[in-house]
Order: sequence, then structure tokens, then C-alpha cells
Amino acid sequence: MNHIYSSRGLETACTRDINFMYLLEGSPVPDHATFARFRSLHFAQCAENILAKMSNFLYDIGEISGDGIFIDGTKIEACANKYTFVWKKAVTKNQAKLLIKLADFVAECEELYGIRLVYQNQVKIKHIKKLRKMLYKLKQEENIEFVHGKGKRKLPLQRSIEKLEDYLNRLKEYTQKRLRIMFSMV
Repeated sequence: MNHIYSSRGLETACTRDINFMYLLEGSPVPDHATFARFRSLHFAQCAENILAKMSNFLYDIGEISGDGIFIDGTKIEACANKYTFVWKKAVTKNQAKLLIKLADFVAECEELYGIRLVYQNQVKIKHIKKLRKMLYKLKQEENIEFVHGKGKRKLPLQRSIEKLEDYLNRLKEYTQKRLRIMFSMV
């Protein structure tokens, strides 16, 4: 009722809140470890049963319909920091943006290197993979050595290959995240 869920919060409430003191009936305040131990030893065994009975009771009195289950697509990993959350909406939006960038990039490469890949103005994954092979083939034919580091000027072909590799890695990452979201909702 008071939205206190942590064992340390319960311990503090027992020392400060008159309602909790009343419930203790003059007994000494339990340590936070006592609350945690009670939860793990006694409550954990019956929590699933209590939740099932409560859901059935709410269904019987008409408070819940049982028609649908709503999941927002959030996946929280065991190492949950702000960079490991995967939001379905964000992944979908970013993947759509990346696909637009890829289509523009393919058109740019077709114009720049004089190759024709796309038919009927639709870029497919097979077109992107074919472009990748053709760019590496151009690199090999022209004996181009890639340069790295400060003060080195990259050739347009190297920039194109690196950009394509970056796009493909991001596309792979978004695809994996969407699959994880789909499997976590099942």
C-alpha cells in the first residue's frame, strides 16, 4: 500500500512510520536481512500460486477479461544498463532508416563505379551482397591497398567499402535485435 518494496525500505519504515510500529506491536524492528530471508524462503515458494489464484479471482469477478496480453517489446538483459535495452519501436525505426540509406548508397555506387545492380527500383539484400563482391573485385583488379591512420587519404573505393561494411554490420545488428525481441515475446 505504501509502495515500499525493498527490504531496507521496509526496515526504515518500521523505525519511522507509526503504522508499521503498530503492526510490530512493540516487537523489535526486524533487520533488512530478515525481510529478504522471509521473501526468499517462504514467499518465493508460494508466489506463483498466489499470482495464479489472484488472476483467476479477478477474472471471475470481471475485473480482467483475459482476451489479450499486452507486451511492449522491452527486453531487459541480465546486465541491464542503459545501453543494453532493446526497444522494438526504436529498432524498427532505425532499421527502416538504414534501409533507405542503403538504397541511396547502392544508387550512388552504381553511378560512381558504372555498375548496374538494381532492377525495377527495388534494392534487395542480394543486390547489396553483389555490390560488396563487385567492390572487392574492383579493389583487387586495381591493386588498391587500404590505408589507415592520420594523414592518410582514403580512396573513394575504400570509403565506399568501409561505408558498405558499416551499413551491413548495423543491418545485421538490427536484425538480431528484432529476432531477440520476437523470441522474448513468445
